[in-house]
Amino acid sequence: MSLFEELKELGADIDGGLKRLGGNEKLYTRLLGKFADTFHAGAVNPDFDADDCTEAIEKAHAIKGTAGNLSLTPIYESYSEILGLLRGGKPEEARALLNKIAPVQDQIIACIQKNME
Repeated sequence: MSLFEELKELGADIDGGLKRLGGNEKLYTRLLGKFADTFHAGAVNPDFDADDCTEAIEKAHAIKGTAGNLSLTPIYESYSEILGLLRGGKPEEARALLNKIAPVQDQIIACIQKNME
């Protein structure tokens, strides 16, 4: 199964991501690889400081934007909600959602990394 087929099975809108890049599969694949390579360094740690969510908000915003541009729908939708919760002063709800999306985002990142080798 190809990278694109696997990502579709995980809920990504590959056609939308490719369309956004003018159908350039090489560029799309390269950007997916960069996203996977940098994801964990820029990930929102569920143990963030609930009293000062500034860093968590910045990281969630960056992940949301990149996942949206690449049409990694499950990550985009979750981080959109996480960002709203953080900005709305609901850090514990954001933390719960981070823990819920973690297995899905790990599957997507692992899928990309496996296919980049």
